[in-house]
Amino acid sequence: LQTVNPPNASVGLSQLSATGTKSSSTFLRGDNTFASAGGTNTPAFEVTLSAEQSASNDAYTKADFDTETYDTAGAYDTSNKRFTVPSGQAGKYWIWSNACMGSNTVTTVKDAKLLIYKNGSVYKRGIWNNEANYIRYVQISVASAMELSVGDYIEMYFQVNLSSGSVELRKDHGESTFGGFKIIE
Repeated sequence: LQTVNPPNASVGLSQLSATGTKSSSTFLRGDNTFASAGGTNTPAFEVTLSAEQSASNDAYTKADFDTETYDTAGAYDTSNKRFTVPSGQAGKYWIWSNACMGSNTVTTVKDAKLLIYKNGSVYKRGIWNNEANYIRYVQISVASAMELSVGDYIEMYFQVNLSSGSVELRKDHGESTFGGFKIIE
């Protein structure tokens, strides 16, 4: 028994059983096949508010994200304020939102929630609570990697509990946004 080390650069593609097409944008995988490097994270979308959205104290309110920054697959519907996974695009998605809640009027925020809804039910929530030291505005973010099937839909809801005043979801300077994209697998 003897170990043979081939001379440097003496083994080429003809000696390997690789399948696929070699190019500057592919790589040789461990299973001896060429695969494309990279990809695109689409569908992808981001939406904002066209105006502040008023809400009742302590009520769960669907966020009125009605202005598309981008929507690569036309999968976000501004009329029903939801992202729906298009045909052929099932997989893992990164979904996120950030929201500023409060008011220009005298308001004291006790607690607030920002919620990702999947198919009409709470999937993930971000919570802020500080009942001892009320403040006027709250900025909350929530995000999650999600396994989504064709036809699944995602919506954002918010809830604010005040000791006084009124509440609204703020739009200025991108304070409130909602977005997502398919994760390359």
